[in-house]
Amino acid sequence: MNRRLLVIGLVALVLAAGALAFALSNRDKAADELVLYGNVDLRLVSLAFYGNERIAEVLVEEGARVKKGQVLARLDTSRLTPQVAKARAAVAAQAAVVARLRAGSRPEEIAQARANLDSAKADAVNSRKQYERKRELFGRGAGSQQDLDAARAAFDMAEAKIALMQKALDLAVAGPRREDIEQAEAQLCGEEADFAYLGRQLADAELVAPRDAIVRSRLMEPGEMASPQRPVYSLAIVDPKWVRAYASEPDLGKIKPGMKAFVSTDSFPDRRYAGWVGFISPVAEFTPKTVQTEELRTSLVYEVRVFVEDPDDELRLGMPATVHLATPETPSPEPAR
Repeated sequence: MNRRLLVIGLVALVLAAGALAFALSNRDKAADELVLYGNVDLRLVSLAFYGNERIAEVLVEEGARVKKGQVLARLDTSRLTPQVAKARAAVAAQAAVVARLRAGSRPEEIAQARANLDSAKADAVNSRKQYERKRELFGRGAGSQQDLDAARAAFDMAEAKIALMQKALDLAVAGPRREDIEQAEAQLCGEEADFAYLGRQLADAELVAPRDAIVRSRLMEPGEMASPQRPVYSLAIVDPKWVRAYASEPDLGKIKPGMKAFVSTDSFPDRRYAGWVGFISPVAEFTPKTVQTEELRTSLVYEVRVFVEDPDDELRLGMPATVHLATPETPSPEPAR
């Protein structure tokens, strides 16, 4: 009987020692590790066309993975394309005007102006002789005053034509004025700006993905009228992902930016996702209702973002997650794969 009691006592003593060791182990583990609770978060992008026009094509379905720069939808450009062609032609025409002014007068134009001057001089010589002959006849009483006046007027016109042709030759040699060239260049800049604007409108007729993402929602279809206020797609940016968790004020001093962590979820209990602390809010707030913590919901907490490596894209938006942070006294645990 005494032996049986002794055995029972030894068993009880062993069990008590084991329980004590387990409790101490858990207490040390709890002291070495900080556990936060939160939800998986990622960026959502709403894509809308810049202009107002009817949608011609919607190219991607929901759930599809898209690459940065990939065309997702197109607008009807049947009215815009002729305007772009017209603006391109206007730019080409004005560029030719600027080139002609910069080149100056051609040798043929200068030669033509010089020939016109020589012709005017020859006409002036003939007009002078006619005038002198009429004046001599009038002096002998053989001519009329009317004929003399007409000859004088013809001579004066010939002299004026010489001056006119001389100025034309000087202008041809000097070439265009600098002010005329600058005006033409300014007009060319205006035409180029109009062409660039219409070209931008034509480029905006294609809706492209800003980053690698997954199509979350397809919100419009071909034939509908697009506008900047109506998104066509909602995209989910799957990299980076983070867990939006909350820490109480007593635990805030244990968390540092860049601190390594690992994240676990109920959906994948055997997976540990490596992560690091990327953001600690400088402002306190009340505990959100979506966060399950041991403290009262009315207590103040600080938001902590723990960025997560998820190469297999298993984590989903809003998924509850548990963040394990190692305190500075112990190294952070390696994630199990």
